[in-house]
Amino acid sequence: MPDLIGYLGPAGTYTEQAALLYAPDAVLEPYPTISAVGSAVAEDELDSGVVPIENSLEGSVTFTLDLLIAQSGLSIRNEIVIPIDHYLVAPPGVSAETVEVIYSHPQALAQCRDYLGENFPTVAREASLSTVAAVIDMQASRVPAAAICPQRATEIYDVQILAQSIQDNSANQTRFVALAHEDHPPTGHDRTSICFAFAVDRPGSLYRAIGEFAERNINLVKIESRPTKQELGRYIFLIDCDGHREEPEIEAALQGLREFADVFKILGSYPHWEPPGR
Repeated sequence: MPDLIGYLGPAGTYTEQAALLYAPDAVLEPYPTISAVGSAVAEDELDSGVVPIENSLEGSVTFTLDLLIAQSGLSIRNEIVIPIDHYLVAPPGVSAETVEVIYSHPQALAQCRDYLGENFPTVAREASLSTVAAVIDMQASRVPAAAICPQRATEIYDVQILAQSIQDNSANQTRFVALAHEDHPPTGHDRTSICFAFAVDRPGSLYRAIGEFAERNINLVKIESRPTKQELGRYIFLIDCDGHREEPEIEAALQGLREFADVFKILGSYPHWEPPGR
């Protein structure tokens, strides 16, 4: 029986494209929000769920980071990276000159900021739940509207293409993660994601945390922070490092950090993404 995999829908999103690339033989089920995907995985409604976590232009998807921090029963099992190619579409008969509002996901609007500023400087921009929900919002608009969406959405919905490849940077890529109850066994080409926090803000705490990796010559791929949502000025730190949590040096670094961090969670170890055919 094929796996049931959820993704940030509706059909036609970049997340669906990533899910198809990750598990082409699975049954795919769209969900309206990132948190809904995570909850469905945690509650065993799905075998796995695919959600965006990072864009090469705009950085992390905070909804996904907050989900991983707060939701129990979730681990990162895989990552998928795909190029992003944004299309500007409108309902049939609506010209670019008449457009009064442009809908898209906030990340997509940000990724096309220069294009929109040059070509639609006075047109309102409205956030949608996804790049395909933007098409639905556009179609329901009471004023002439356009949407920024994936190419695949232009094949699913009755739209006309006003422009294509409108992203400000041709190197635009988005990283997605597959969420499951358990992370991935070691492959020899892995990454590990963790989060941690300190109860008391003391000088040198973060330095000491990073030192656990530095003294073992472990490469840190990314470090960032998110508010704890409990007190202003208090943060949870997130780190991605090369290696699998079961490797001796990684295990030792994580144990060292666990001993003095007041909050500590391994978000998952998973294979570093390689495009198919490489």
